[in-house]
Amino acid sequence: MAASSLTLLSLLAIVLLSASASASNITEILSGFPEYSEFNDLLSQTKLADEINSREPVTVCVLPNGALSSFTGKYPLSVIKNILALHVLLDYFDAPKLHKISEGSVLSTTLYQTTGNAAGNLGFVNITDLRGGKVGFGSGVPGSPLDSTFTKSVKQVPYNLSVIEVSKAIAPSAVLTAPAPSASAVNITALLEKAGCKTFASLLVSTGVLKVYQSAVDKGLTIFAPNDEAFKAEDAPDLSKLSNAEVVSVLQYHALASYTPIGTLKQTKGTITTLATNGAAKYDLGVRTAGDSVSLDTGVDSSRIASTVLDSTPLCIFTVDSLLLPVELFGKAPAPAPGPAPETSPSPSPAPAADAPAPESAASPAPVLSPPAPPTSSPAGSPSEGPTADSQNSTSDNGGGVVEAPAVMKMVLTVSASVVACIFLS
Repeated sequence: MAASSLTLLSLLAIVLLSASASASNITEILSGFPEYSEFNDLLSQTKLADEINSREPVTVCVLPNGALSSFTGKYPLSVIKNILALHVLLDYFDAPKLHKISEGSVLSTTLYQTTGNAAGNLGFVNITDLRGGKVGFGSGVPGSPLDSTFTKSVKQVPYNLSVIEVSKAIAPSAVLTAPAPSASAVNITALLEKAGCKTFASLLVSTGVLKVYQSAVDKGLTIFAPNDEAFKAEDAPDLSKLSNAEVVSVLQYHALASYTPIGTLKQTKGTITTLATNGAAKYDLGVRTAGDSVSLDTGVDSSRIASTVLDSTPLCIFTVDSLLLPVELFGKAPAPAPGPAPETSPSPSPAPAADAPAPESAASPAPVLSPPAPPTSSPAGSPSEGPTADSQNSTSDNGGGVVEAPAVMKMVLTVSASVVACIFLS
């Protein structure tokens, strides 16, 4: 009996540790360290905080206030985001591991590598155990200086999240000299056409919705563009049967008035409003994550986010597999409310019938957890000891709102508490 109780308590400890790790929030963690407030604020502005929260293992190399001042006043937010992404390592490094790097040096994959914009080893960070107990950090580009050093450990959730401080920003010249164009200068239709969304781009132009997009882009815009095949699908609606105003609503339904990269979508709970939302109708979208897949739920249909066309603060453009059909235009009409019962003349009450046995309610099926995303191989050129280079769309399971960690915790705690109580009573 004692052995069984110890086993159950051990399992409980593992679940508690797992729940703690999955609940880690980099913004909340850094809020307890005012010396990193500027770094924390930039993680929120660039939405990298959401990307960090959706991954594990991950190591965040934070910088003290003032360490990024020479960059924030000179470069746009899109470039600052790339610099910060180089400080997010897709592996777990704490102080003991840093001082025991095999062969003294390793290339670690960063979030910047997952954007697809990093040529060669630009998306990697070189970590080298230097003489005298120091650990140096620098760009993975051959010949780059190791002029940033490990200063101290800040916070660790063992093997899932590590926050460490480094002395200097890792900002190779190739990242600084190739800034992305301003959002207002981006040719949205050209990008859509190149991504295989010519029909959608044509509709944006002909209806004038493109101007609505362009007027919103500076404050933040996210576009979900159906590819050309989506308009040819058998179940695709005939838009010619809609009024001009309804077509405009459908096109505006495919965009959000905010910068919402894939990491933020993965962290989204509940519904999100679209450009079509107005006082008379919701026109909202639900977000579901399962493994590496992120889907948008309209209430009528569901469409998978297929690819990222552009992710440059404050503009995101994704392709989706099918048209997003708002329930306001394509949903079933609600059933009419029942009218008053017709009046009838009083009649003798029938003899009371024997009570029929109440039907047994069917047991609700147990919830099913989505399987974890399979690991992907490291990019070419990275060492075998190095961390895995995930694609941009990789993520930890969110479960799409099907099962929440607190419910699992309650179940485990209840069972374990009952077992422990029985042991002590016996």
